[in-house]
Amino acid sequence: MVHNEEMQTALDDLIRLLDLEAIEVNVFRGVSPQENRQRVFGGQVAGQALVAATRTVDDNGRHVHSLHAYFLRPGDPTVPILYLVDRIRDGRSFSTRRVVAIQHGQAIFNLQASFQVIEEGLNHNDPMPDVPAPESLPDFRTRMAPYKEVMGDWYDRPRPIDVRHVDGGPMERKSNPSSFQRVWLRADGTLPDNYVLHQCIVTYASDMTLLDTVALPHGISWDDKGVQMASLDHAMWFHRPFRADGWLLYDQHTPSTSNARGLATGSIYTADGQLAVTVVQEGLLRVHQ
Repeated sequence: MVHNEEMQTALDDLIRLLDLEAIEVNVFRGVSPQENRQRVFGGQVAGQALVAATRTVDDNGRHVHSLHAYFLRPGDPTVPILYLVDRIRDGRSFSTRRVVAIQHGQAIFNLQASFQVIEEGLNHNDPMPDVPAPESLPDFRTRMAPYKEVMGDWYDRPRPIDVRHVDGGPMERKSNPSSFQRVWLRADGTLPDNYVLHQCIVTYASDMTLLDTVALPHGISWDDKGVQMASLDHAMWFHRPFRADGWLLYDQHTPSTSNARGLATGSIYTADGQLAVTVVQEGLLRVHQ
């Protein structure tokens, strides 16, 4: 019970992190958690930017169906982030927004998002891979127990997103290179019935493991000496409704690495096999000798 309460508290902290302060028309302010980070987590900036965009769309049943974003500079976790929203267009079926995240007078991130009213139409999706159930896989603390002493306080910190690796974690897979990985993920607790919040939390979580995939074919991981990795851009398409506090399978693949960049794609399925979200990300991947 204590563990569950800790996880719900961590999830509630994430909800508050995404609850931006409106300081002027089309201008919002977000903060970062008090963690020992050198830079702001990319998923946090993407999630907060989507919140900012969403709050300028009238409550008329329009939900984000796609977003395209670029990470421009590392974010400073010690100061707030300003999100400036440009209301590009409001049509009969679609609305478009552009968001720029500002720190120290410079743009660190920009995002374009498109919102659509719910419509009926043709329907199909690729089948979900056949993988073990998430409950049969180790959670973070179980999987990382051998590294507990090295991780220190980071090991015991409650986490708002429960991630379970189907094929083993990146560090364990360095001896068995491949071009794919599958993880189950969910918000570790209960979320309110606010679909916008579910979309923003999945946006946050989508950046947690995807870039790791581009290192897998080369038998390396982000924590290896001399390895430099950073997200460059991020795109998402939202196909079908989902709950972020229900299990979602994140099926990830890397088709190419070249010119110090790696490309990764991800398909996010609901537990009953519906393709909910498609994600594509390119990241920097340098290996210094």
